[in-house]
Amino acid sequence: MTEADGKMRVTDVADAEQLFRLIQSIPSPNAEPFKRWLAKVGYERLEEIENPELAAKRMRELYKQKGYSDEWIEKRMRGIAVRDELTEEWKKRGVKEQKEYAILTAEISKATFGMTPAEYKSFKTLENPKDNLRDHMTDLELIFSMLGEASTTEIVRKKDAQGFIHNKKAALEGGAVAGNARRELEEKSGTKVSIRENYKELSENKRKALKKDKSED
Repeated sequence: MTEADGKMRVTDVADAEQLFRLIQSIPSPNAEPFKRWLAKVGYERLEEIENPELAAKRMRELYKQKGYSDEWIEKRMRGIAVRDELTEEWKKRGVKEQKEYAILTAEISKATFGMTPAEYKSFKTLENPKDNLRDHMTDLELIFSMLGEASTTEIVRKKDAQGFIHNKKAALEGGAVAGNARRELEEKSGTKVSIRENYKELSENKRKALKKDKSED
């Protein structure tokens, strides 16, 4: 790996799972706080398996801590539920997880916004591969994402789409429903639904506006 001096050095590395296992194996008392934390996280995960509502509650709390508004959080949580409903239909209808899910999702996004998720992330200048695109969407962007996926779910059910090919057609049709609605709104409002600002930039703009308002008061 590249060191501070710019030279490449042989370096010991580990992923998150390996690091956690290393922490568990350390006999030093200094590792006890980390072990207790791991035990707490593991216990919370078991609780969430038994009661999924706890997972939703904790997710809301995390978004709240990051500075998201209650209104945005509700839309994000609803979007997650809509997405889960769609993927459950895909799973029952023979669509393969990961690769085929990603292709169908890209088709819905392309028909809805004119961009695949990868293109959308580039549009919003989200360079970190771990950045979740929807965590950086505005309320309207989330709403149209939901509309595209909810419409696809409805079409899949009504047409009893089976297999990847038929579900791909349904994804295009569901995305088109949202895409048509988006274009109609843009035409009547005179503003674009998709904007380049991501959540971090929007938050910074809100903080600046709030600071300005306070200084004027």
